[in-house]
Amino acid sequence: MTTIDIPELALVALVGISGSGKSTFAREHFKATQVLSSDYFRGLVADDENDQSASGDAFDVLHYVAGKRLAAGRLTVVDATNLQTHARAGLVKVAREHDVLPVAVVLDVPEALAWERTQGREDRTFGRHVLNRMHRDLRRSLGQLAREGFRKIHVLRGVDEIAAAEIRYEKLFNDKRDVTGPFDIIGDVHGCRAELETLLTTLGYALVRDDAGRPVDAVHPDGRTAVFVGDLVDRGPDSPGVLRLVMGMVAAGTAICVPGNHENKLARKLNGRNVQLTHGLPETLEQLSFEDEAFTAEVRTFIEGLVSHYVLDGGKLVVAHAGLKEAYQGRASGRVRSFALYGETTGETDEYGLPVRYPWARDYRGSAAVVYGHTPTPQPEWINNTICLDTGCVFGGKLTALRWPTRELVSVPAEREYYEPARPLVPVDTKPDEGLDLADVTGHRHLEYGYGRTTVAAENAAAALEVMSRFALDPATLVWLPPTMAPCSTSTIDGYLEHPSTAFADLRSAGVGKVVCEEKHMGSRAVVRVSRDGAGDAIWTRTGRPFFDAERNAALLAGVRAAAAGIFDELDTGWLLLDAELLPWSAKAGSLIRERYAGVGAAGRAALPAALDVLRKATGRGLDVSVLRDRLELRATEIEGYSAAYRAYVQPTDGLTGVTLAPFAVLAGAGTSYRDKDHGWHLDLADKLVAADPVLFTPTRRMVVDLDDPAAEQAATDWWLDLTAAGGEGMVVKPYAGLGVTDTKGRLAQPGVKCRGREYLRIIYGPEYTRPEQLDRLRQRSLGRKRGLALREHGLGLAALDRLAEGAPLWRIHELVFAILAAESEPVDPRL
Repeated sequence: MTTIDIPELALVALVGISGSGKSTFAREHFKATQVLSSDYFRGLVADDENDQSASGDAFDVLHYVAGKRLAAGRLTVVDATNLQTHARAGLVKVAREHDVLPVAVVLDVPEALAWERTQGREDRTFGRHVLNRMHRDLRRSLGQLAREGFRKIHVLRGVDEIAAAEIRYEKLFNDKRDVTGPFDIIGDVHGCRAELETLLTTLGYALVRDDAGRPVDAVHPDGRTAVFVGDLVDRGPDSPGVLRLVMGMVAAGTAICVPGNHENKLARKLNGRNVQLTHGLPETLEQLSFEDEAFTAEVRTFIEGLVSHYVLDGGKLVVAHAGLKEAYQGRASGRVRSFALYGETTGETDEYGLPVRYPWARDYRGSAAVVYGHTPTPQPEWINNTICLDTGCVFGGKLTALRWPTRELVSVPAEREYYEPARPLVPVDTKPDEGLDLADVTGHRHLEYGYGRTTVAAENAAAALEVMSRFALDPATLVWLPPTMAPCSTSTIDGYLEHPSTAFADLRSAGVGKVVCEEKHMGSRAVVRVSRDGAGDAIWTRTGRPFFDAERNAALLAGVRAAAAGIFDELDTGWLLLDAELLPWSAKAGSLIRERYAGVGAAGRAALPAALDVLRKATGRGLDVSVLRDRLELRATEIEGYSAAYRAYVQPTDGLTGVTLAPFAVLAGAGTSYRDKDHGWHLDLADKLVAADPVLFTPTRRMVVDLDDPAAEQAATDWWLDLTAAGGEGMVVKPYAGLGVTDTKGRLAQPGVKCRGREYLRIIYGPEYTRPEQLDRLRQRSLGRKRGLALREHGLGLAALDRLAEGAPLWRIHELVFAILAAESEPVDPRL
């Protein structure tokens, strides 16, 4: 068996004469979608796979498709003869443009066998001389492939060797997605061994020393791994000591290291290359002169073995010395290595004669956090999910580490200034303005957000943009939108469309054992952001719009702020994000009630009594109109019930008088998401707001139910019947454990299902919906799309809270909030 090692992401060129078995080899070893056949593309452009005059156009299209696949990170195999230098050069060019390795697999079979196979194919009409020329081209090609840029070359000679071949995929050296940490990522050390030891000790590592007392390893009791961003050497007092410690940690598996530009330059000097002795290199060479030759050789081998960058923690983290654009992450090429070592410059120099670096972080939109060094700055700062950890220790600043995944920064001060910087330490000019890029939200987009993935249709994005640009609050304020909520499964109990028994069954089937039944307030969903100092306070609707005019909003928020004073202290936070209901419904939906509901009720109450009066007179005259009279009397009763249903939610208000808030969840605070807190915790905090201001706040009544206890379910059902009989809308049944509960398959569970009362549903489905024939029809309603939408919006909302807590840039939060708003344009039955 011959094993062929191929990178998981590569451009593979099959090389061989006609009849060598390339297509058969491709079918046996690769997916059909991975193989691009020149014959197929000739057929696409010329309707004839053998039309050689169409080869130029065919390969143009083939290269285009190959580029799209490689850009998406997909292995691509080109099935063509690939015998001419110019043909292979085109493939190498495509591979380099997408920073992947070109691989050649040569199928070398005897010409006689290839001719025999060719003669057996009716679509091959060329003569033996053509095959003879191909064979000569193949012989010449064998010695040229490496020089042309192919990084891996596999030559399979003869039928038996081809038949015995086995493809084995190998990860690129930079692919450490399976290494999940936790990590301590350490910025540029530059020979500051004492500060490195202090930082490692502060982080909890125990130093391991050799017989001479020199540190050669550092071990964390919790199994944490140190990650060095490069520039271990130059300028500082003990580059050999830093190297000895880091090399020991890497060898022991307690650390990972990427190279910096200073290591790269040192290695070239140690290999005898002519490099300029500047920027601290002379100091390092002098320090190494006191070490034995074996140590220096070990240093050279260590540096040469370093990989340009690493992709870690399932792709969530990228570490590179000078940073890395999204398109280069997980790729392998000279261009990628150069960017990782040196970054990108504008071609200009500053007043100190140093190159002006292009602020790539300002444009970064990748989902992976990029941690780097290279450019010293006084304080590390997150810029678009990137952070520079070079805080100028060797220049008298400090040595900084980032703890991952908690994103905690830990620094120790430099003992002194070891090297005068060429320019003062100033913040790197990469901070973007607070505006958003329209391209981040428009068009047909695919989002991965930690709880799943979704597609935002272009037309839905356009609808969301209309709302966001014309009616909604500033996106910097609008950090979360409530998800839509699905109703419980349809009930078959006589007279009921929704009933607690189906709500409990829904959550039980998802593996939920304990629920909380919360009174469903009939109002308008409200999100409240309130802070100690009032900065950035706002209240908004489900679609991100303000509730009232600026004066009333300010007064309402002042009341919430005052009531929340104790909670600020209890949670040690400067601000809170609350999920609530604003009551009464008529305070926000007055025009809707008048235009949609009150008109129907008024017309019915005016017309039906008059019609019934006519029928009574007709009966007095001896006419038999009993059937019509009974039908209209039933209709009049239904209209009265309909009117009573919506009137229950109409209450007079004057300004803010009569307006209340019913909070039921505390979503987030400064640097924290509370999605993992159970609903008992959330509702206890809501009760504290009610206690602090019972005029402004309305309590949420609830019952906690163990779904393994039939008596508890019955008690909750009785409570729901009493609640709805008194005019209440119904209840929401939620997994007690919190917002991020998963089902038996590990997927997000519904955050809650609503179970609405019999009379309330008259508002939704019409006055006559309780008639048996109407209920039978309504029981055919489909809930699948609504439930899917509710889960999608819920996952997007949780991800937005996570990003808010971690201090992600505004665009990363806003793209999720925008997607929730876009999802509201999905064609779903609004009555659900």
